[in-house]
Amino acid sequence: MLTSFMYRSGSGIENMNGEMLSNNPKKSDGMSPRLLADIGGTNARFALEVASHEFVAIAVLACNAYPDLQSAVAAYLSSPEVLAACSSAVKNAAIAIANPVDGDVVRMTNHHWTFSIEALRLAAGFDHLVVVNDFTALAMALPHLAANERVQIGGGQPQANRAIGLIGPGTGLGVSGIIPSGSHWLPLSSEGGHVSFSPSDETEIAILRQVWTEYPHASAERLISGMGLELMYRILAQIDHQSGMAEMNAADITGRALDGSCAICSRTVSYFCAMLGTVAGNLAMTLGATGGVYIGGGIVPRLGDFFVQSAFRQRFEAKGRFADYLAQIPTYLITAEYPAFLGVSAILNERLALSDIAGIADI
Repeated sequence: MLTSFMYRSGSGIENMNGEMLSNNPKKSDGMSPRLLADIGGTNARFALEVASHEFVAIAVLACNAYPDLQSAVAAYLSSPEVLAACSSAVKNAAIAIANPVDGDVVRMTNHHWTFSIEALRLAAGFDHLVVVNDFTALAMALPHLAANERVQIGGGQPQANRAIGLIGPGTGLGVSGIIPSGSHWLPLSSEGGHVSFSPSDETEIAILRQVWTEYPHASAERLISGMGLELMYRILAQIDHQSGMAEMNAADITGRALDGSCAICSRTVSYFCAMLGTVAGNLAMTLGATGGVYIGGGIVPRLGDFFVQSAFRQRFEAKGRFADYLAQIPTYLITAEYPAFLGVSAILNERLALSDIAGIADI
């Protein structure tokens, strides 16, 4: 499904995915400072964009420190750093949130915040407020990444003006992509992390069989995510008859894999990388993503050389008769610290341009 900003609804403009773009009739004030945010279940990241792709007053606030998103936004906008950077009130804002956005009311699935987009806009005094899914924002960031904000894994060359895929394991497994449309890009809304897991060797078959004893559906996300690392670690310990292994969370598993102090942890992370390669290759085939496939999320960037040396790229290309096709598609690891800001900025630009067109039509 393509995300495009087309349909007008009660309090604003609603796109084809239901992402709400709340506005009032007042026109954009151009590139005066605007608020950008990336809201997760644990932290809320904020920045002011004072010129194109120039972000200042970056702050990370703990979600648990605030009763609601409105309070967090107000706290950020009243901070000394923001007040020093702004000569007038911020009037335009865009928020990426780790949650589906379907209508005006957003209820976070991994935190207790619930809010109305229009009520938040009014309370904050914004002329325009865009709220989108975080992976939609990350997908829209891809064309704007600088060369030093990505690392190529393996070979291949991107083809211009072709589909680009995006996959990112973190708390879950996010999947998205962008499709060229003239001089613009259209992001895809996807639940591709919930496709069925497909094993590639006997050990992965054994892992799958064990998952089936606990869950009716074994999705890719069930294994290729933070919770997946913990589940796979436990299953591999059972397969190796090491029932006395201590329980570990995802951070501990990856940490001990990287320092080489735990063989089961190393096997777990190795299979994690290989499985990710298989699913990323599936994504490339499905989208025809000859513009490349990008890897985001909170886990893989921390793996460093372990990921580079893993079976990820080999499994990405392991598609039988289509191995040569996959070998031509580059894969990139996103290394930018705050890539979602680039994406929500691009989406806000689209929103403001649409508002200007609507304003001209009303004259």
